Amino acid sequence: MTKTMERRTAAAIFIGATVAANAAFVGLGTSFDYPDVLQKPTGEILRMFLDTKASTMAWFAILALGAALLGPAAVLLARQYDGAAARWSARLGIAAAVVQVIGLSRWFLLVPGFAARASDPGSTAAQRADALASFEAAHRILGGFVGETLGYAFTAAWTVAVLIVVGPTLGRKWFTLLGYASAVLIALGIFIPLGLPGADMANFVGYVVWSVWVVILAVKLMTGEKPLPANPGPTPAA
Repeated sequence: MTKTMERRTAAAIFIGATVAANAAFVGLGTSFDYPDVLQKPTGEILRMFLDTKASTMAWFAILALGAALLGPAAVLLARQYDGAAARWSARLGIAAAVVQVIGLSRWFLLVPGFAARASDPGSTAAQRADALASFEAAHRILGGFVGETLGYAFTAAWTVAVLIVVGPTLGRKWFTLLGYASAVLIALGIFIPLGLPGADMANFVGYVVWSVWVVILAVKLMTGEKPLPANPGPTPAA
């Protein structure tokens, strides 16, 4: 694959990932009241999940796909450049994709079983309580820590790494500021479990801004704003 093909493929994947993630988020908000549903009691969450099981699992699968696509797109983008920063951007992009997929996949791999056991009239009270406790543990560890906290950290770090790499070639001042602003707002999500006021809203706004920034990055790649090697060195004297 030539550099031009890699660049355009990365752009297409970035756009596809952004569209998939945002469509899934809207779909989940409409059918499952996500993410506000997570503030409800565990039993009610699982009842709502069962009521919308097919659509909720499908939307979470699409959301996980959107997150997964960040990995190959990050690698293809990094291949346009030389240097340690480019290599780190690829690693951080893969890490961001992996932790988010792990966190999101619980909704279509684990939660159906938890919901079924918690609502099974043939189960004992202890079995139903165990199902609720298992859901809460998966939500806290896989969702809260792995998918969200690590996902926020790696996504913000990847964004900063990309800005360091592409800044001298693709960057414009407004584009750079937009990227850094989105990274800071996303990173504030790390403090949501600590109860920092406004952290959840800042994180939400950060992802909206970040989605716009990723699409602009993709358009720059797609329309032929060619990346140049990072730190190309001095121009030879005439």
